[in-house]
Amino acid sequence: MTLTWLGRPGPLGAEVGEDGVNFAVVAPQATRMELLLFDHGGSPAPSRIVPLGPAHRSGDVWHVFVKGVGVGCRYGYRVHGPREMGFNPAKVLLDPCARGVDGWQVYERQAGRGQGSNLHCCLKGVVTERHPFDFMAAPRPRRPWRDTVIYELHPGGFTRGQGAPVPQEEKGTLLGLRRLLSRLKSLGVTTVELLPLQCFDPGSGPAGLHNYWGYAPINWFSLHPGYLMGQDPLQARQQMRAFVAACHRENLEVVVDVVYNHTAEEGGDGPTVSWRGFGERLYYFCDSSGRYQDVSGCGNSIAAHRPHVQHLILESLRCWAVELGVDGFRFDLAAALTRGDNLAPLKEAPLFTAMAADPLLADLKLMGEPWDCGGLYRLVDFPAQDFGVWNGRLRDDMRRFWKGDQNTCWNMRQRLSGNRDLFAAANVQPGRSIHFVTAHDGFTLQDLVSYNVKHNLANGEGNRDGENHNNSWNCGVEGPSSDPRIQALRCRQVRNLTASLLLAPGVPLLWMGDEVNRSQGGNNNSWCQDNSIGWMTWNHGPAEQAMERYVRRLLRLRAALGSWLNPATLIQEQAAAKPLQPYRKWHGPRLNRPDYGPWSHALAWSIHTATGDAVLWCGLNAFHKAIQFDLPCCRSGWRRLVDTALTAGDDLPRSPTGPAPRDQVRLEAHSLALMVASRHCPAALEPDPG
Repeated sequence: MTLTWLGRPGPLGAEVGEDGVNFAVVAPQATRMELLLFDHGGSPAPSRIVPLGPAHRSGDVWHVFVKGVGVGCRYGYRVHGPREMGFNPAKVLLDPCARGVDGWQVYERQAGRGQGSNLHCCLKGVVTERHPFDFMAAPRPRRPWRDTVIYELHPGGFTRGQGAPVPQEEKGTLLGLRRLLSRLKSLGVTTVELLPLQCFDPGSGPAGLHNYWGYAPINWFSLHPGYLMGQDPLQARQQMRAFVAACHRENLEVVVDVVYNHTAEEGGDGPTVSWRGFGERLYYFCDSSGRYQDVSGCGNSIAAHRPHVQHLILESLRCWAVELGVDGFRFDLAAALTRGDNLAPLKEAPLFTAMAADPLLADLKLMGEPWDCGGLYRLVDFPAQDFGVWNGRLRDDMRRFWKGDQNTCWNMRQRLSGNRDLFAAANVQPGRSIHFVTAHDGFTLQDLVSYNVKHNLANGEGNRDGENHNNSWNCGVEGPSSDPRIQALRCRQVRNLTASLLLAPGVPLLWMGDEVNRSQGGNNNSWCQDNSIGWMTWNHGPAEQAMERYVRRLLRLRAALGSWLNPATLIQEQAAAKPLQPYRKWHGPRLNRPDYGPWSHALAWSIHTATGDAVLWCGLNAFHKAIQFDLPCCRSGWRRLVDTALTAGDDLPRSPTGPAPRDQVRLEAHSLALMVASRHCPAALEPDPG
């Protein structure tokens, strides 16, 4: 016989007490409930059923204390309520606040659909501890925004590729990824951004494939089992803490991509796994007739402005930050979380207001996409001023400039000088603009210069999926080419794009493998490619090694010249009558004569001290012919540090080369050059290998 008490309404989820566990879950429209206890994850039926009636309800929360159970207990719920409100007591539901999930060995996604029972193949919550992360042993790195360099990677795919230097049993796991942190640190990365770690449904992929990226959550509190060593769900939290602690010891921050805008339950005919069964019209946007309103592109959209939903998201964030130790979050389709009833955009979003006021989240890096799939784009007016927004404008403008499109020089100027046209009216803080040219969603950098169109047939959707407007240029041949001229041009273009990204003030983000020319064969939507298409590459030839060296040196150059390239306050444009601080000037091939006409493909900028002496000069030639550029006066003489037209190794040498021309420099077609005043040159960007 199971001994039970009424229990407490908080905290939500399953909390271990002295001699049992308190269970609490929100279900405002439910009329009664059953708590099902299972012996193990694969159990086809519960060993105990605990009924919950009106006495177990406090407000909208249902609760019960069960004696004699503890950590490791598997459980689920059956919820009764009006059918017209979406309730179906035939479904066993996963607790939205479960900190562990089991039952994958029997789980059938299809059984969640329709009216039938899923008892024999349901997922179960697992009761876990709620211990805080040991920040005394592994404190947060707390990197300033202006020193931050983000590296986005897939937590499993980074170690799965052939030749990955990790033991076979650790491939695809966080413990395997832990072995490669020193490589990321040596590259110049400060912050590791992981694609979704929250438990997701792999079965939500196309026929014959599975969801690889993880943007289909079934639970916001637990770690996805695919990234664990072993099958024990109780080890998940320990392995996550071990990974975070290893990152902190390397002075690397951990940012997790979180998906709070939709779930794996899809639209009205999707499977019922968790949230829908507790309150379909609480968690999801629905119209007056109960039809789902969707701005995520995945069948449903979370109503994050509602208090219960907001509370659940905040509890999830605290779980990952306080209990598991992560240092920040990247919010998928963050603009969707700023919508209110009937999907109306809110001037002040309750979720982000609450996050800003939460002291437990105050020291985190928060960032995300300022758009959603319903057409809302809040790059400038995102309602959270301490929130870093992914700058899609910078991505598009840099791509278009180096592709050679018309009408690109003016926009390129804006991106290279700190996006003044976008953020001039706002109180811009360091970290407001997250810069990227490529990311998980779209072409890799190598594919951006190798393909004019996407090649997504492997995804099984007839090449209909993925972005059609990529602003890519294949340099004359679609796909791989053995032509040395095509190869040289592509080599130059990836360096041009990388230098443009890293020389612009802001927070740069690099995508997995771009530093070694990783290709996905033209697939720009590898969300279901858990294979060599979506994995990191590790067998690197001379060209890949040269690109990695270039990126590493460029990041060190950016750090060495940080006070000029990425200052805490943007450098003013042009010189005042009597300048009191450094300033930036703009040029074309001729000094002080930038050409922003639709025909122009050449641009240059220089930074000067308050006394007028030039410190830096950067020229960009996206034209198909070489152009001679005038250089401003530099009292100590120029040194050429970057020239993407030169061969690998010489394009960014380990140490500055001899004096450069003082008055003019020739920029070859499709190339970029950076000149630095001799007295400001870093001595060396890498130790002498000899």
